[in-house]
Amino acid sequence: MSRTRPRSPFRTAALAGTAVLAAAALTACSGGSGPAKADEKGTKPDTRISVNLTGKQAKAGEPVKVTLAEGKLQQVTVTDSKGATLDGTVSGDGLTWTSARKAAPGTGYTVEARTTDGGTATADFATAAPEKVNKLTLAPGKNSTVGIAHPLSIVFDHPVKNKAEVEKHLKVTTSNNTVGSWGWMQDWSGKDRVDWRPEKYWKPGTKVTLRAELNGVDSGEAGGWFVRDYTTDVTIGKNQVVKADLDNHRLKLLQDGQEIKDIPMSGGTPGGDKASWRGKTVLMSKEGTINMRSETVGLGDAYDKMVDYSMRLTWSGMYAHAAPWNARYMGSANKSSGCIGMDTPDARWVYDQVQVGDPFEVEGADAKGTQALNNGYGEWNLSWAEWQAKSALR
Repeated sequence: MSRTRPRSPFRTAALAGTAVLAAAALTACSGGSGPAKADEKGTKPDTRISVNLTGKQAKAGEPVKVTLAEGKLQQVTVTDSKGATLDGTVSGDGLTWTSARKAAPGTGYTVEARTTDGGTATADFATAAPEKVNKLTLAPGKNSTVGIAHPLSIVFDHPVKNKAEVEKHLKVTTSNNTVGSWGWMQDWSGKDRVDWRPEKYWKPGTKVTLRAELNGVDSGEAGGWFVRDYTTDVTIGKNQVVKADLDNHRLKLLQDGQEIKDIPMSGGTPGGDKASWRGKTVLMSKEGTINMRSETVGLGDAYDKMVDYSMRLTWSGMYAHAAPWNARYMGSANKSSGCIGMDTPDARWVYDQVQVGDPFEVEGADAKGTQALNNGYGEWNLSWAEWQAKSALR
């Protein structure tokens, strides 16, 4: 526990039952060794400032309040040990300054105050260290260029009980005033997750900034405090959509609404666990050549292959990829173990064209159902009203 260190020669004092962190003299000139009185030259008497405290420390997760016993505040600056400032405003009566952001846990601050008559004072205070810290992972990563379907996605290390409070501190700005909404879910990993998607697919070229201004926010019981802010900047790339038709065994790539190529494919074997998922899914990652083993997706030991041009569509293991061993079925039958397979030259071409975040719209009666919301990025399978209802602020 850090101790307070008054910067003035005056000792701390209690004001109306409030624990005063540091009572510093606010004078137009230098202070003396004790409370000063008006002298013959008209120097104003000392005025003390206080900061809202709990015991000997300020309470994290609340705005900082600086108050005056006498006089009126003109300007207050609150700076942490790293030089970051807490912005705030002075009340109409000039007696109180309140920060716009909350005090972060485990942080030391310096208050510098100036009165309307030129008096100044400084004071130090600290907040208690958090018992538990919550962190998060943002997607897409910073300075990414992604396809028109990629949501902004946040996965939290620990549970978030105070979802509404956390959501209030998530700020999305775009270059073209895109309309969107947050939606909460449990990630495939079991962790709490919140995504932001537009009402419709992003417009290509949109510049997006996400600021998670969470420093000093309590995520709730068992979750812990956030002790920093997070930010990511994203650019939306070209307008392209992949359409996979399970019934006709064709895959098409459209750019700006125009068909660029029509490719024969083979989807998942219908009638059981090996069928493909239908729905509007999102290309999560381009993984190149990977080892695919059926036992990792609950299909026993049916296959163990090195697979080229692998494009992940779901966490449960649905990919689009090269499948030369299924060449005789391309364009005529669905015979894979759940993935969308293509001949190697076609898979290579698609792999080179697509970008992470492109929508893969899979349709057809041969599917085993619609992709779940948290099985990758499944939010485009919800109506706009259904998605908005998942916000904690609705």
